[in-house]
Amino acid sequence: MTLSLNGIVGRGEFERMLDISVADGEVLAITGPNGSGKSTVIHTIAGLIPLRSGKLQSDGTTWDEPATNTWIASENRTCAVVFQDIRLFAHMSVISNVAYGLRARGVRKDEALSRSETLLARVGLTSFGNRRPNDISGGERQRVALARALVLEPRVLLLDEPLSAVDAASRSGLRELLPELLSGFAGSTILVSHDPADVEALASATLQF
Repeated sequence: MTLSLNGIVGRGEFERMLDISVADGEVLAITGPNGSGKSTVIHTIAGLIPLRSGKLQSDGTTWDEPATNTWIASENRTCAVVFQDIRLFAHMSVISNVAYGLRARGVRKDEALSRSETLLARVGLTSFGNRRPNDISGGERQRVALARALVLEPRVLLLDEPLSAVDAASRSGLRELLPELLSGFAGSTILVSHDPADVEALASATLQF
């Protein structure tokens, strides 16, 4: 199936018309200068800000269509976001951060922890479950954020500058890890990045703003 957005996204006085479609298994990279609306697209798909006009659909289900007053709240959309600023809960352990979304959706604690342990192993953090975010590196925190997103088994994965907040050494390791993770992801992925190396390593299609 496919994620499609045909309409106007906006924030404040900024607006941009878009007509994009991302198929399962595809990684669409959106590139461009700061202020060109890249993150606005991510926030619109995630349900953090509404479309100005048009229609946003995933797998044939309409998430946002102002003309018909259709709106699916962010927590009910089958998508997950990895933000540029990571946004882990500092007071919670690594494994509790990963399991948070599952628990919020009513998954039993033992199942949520088991699934979270599996994802932590996939991102190379097998022994990190009991640590706190402030006790691990920026690159490791980004791996936790990736695990937290993927454990939800979303249909749409949104990556907003996923490597920009980590040091060069961590970025290299994540650039090797991400293609492996995305190759096993069955849904649609949108990557926002200003780094040509990230786009080359990860994207199957590119939209230049």
